[in-house]
Amino acid sequence: MEELELIVASVKQEMDAAIKHLDHAFQKIRAGRASTAMVQDVMVEYYGAPTPLSQVANVSVVDAMTLSIQPWDRTALGAIGKGIINSNLGFAPSNNGDVIIINVPPLTEERRRDLAKQAKGETDQTKVTIRNARQEGNKELKRLEGVAEDLIKGVEKDIQDLTDAYVKKADELLKIKEAEILKV
Repeated sequence: MEELELIVASVKQEMDAAIKHLDHAFQKIRAGRASTAMVQDVMVEYYGAPTPLSQVANVSVVDAMTLSIQPWDRTALGAIGKGIINSNLGFAPSNNGDVIIINVPPLTEERRRDLAKQAKGETDQTKVTIRNARQEGNKELKRLEGVAEDLIKGVEKDIQDLTDAYVKKADELLKIKEAEILKV
């Protein structure tokens, strides 16, 4: 019985991780407003080592369309600018000698549709991960020996219910993100 609970807990944990990953991916998809999450994965060549931007500078939102990046070491300004350009985010950083300013351009209708497609792709990938977790859980159940078949069927139903709930949650997150992206 304890083995059955462990299998369900493991499946639930994998599905939770998939939803967290989706949420993280959605934070990176900009919806027309400036957000520090837009640049959180930018890597900066700092003293010869690739370093996350958050470890070399303070990133803040000035207004709805502007990000400010204040490096802790002024000598890193050029490397930060180069890191932002190399990250293919589509931003043109401006450097005033103390701070790097990023003006977030307004989204065009075509770009909004592309971002919505990207969000849908991330959601589809999350659904695949959720279904793979279900499949792995069911395989583990089949490997168990000496457990009544009706108990296994009940746990399979529980895993399917979890799968349905997490797929529905992913779809709800997608609806919210699409509405945010397509809102002008």
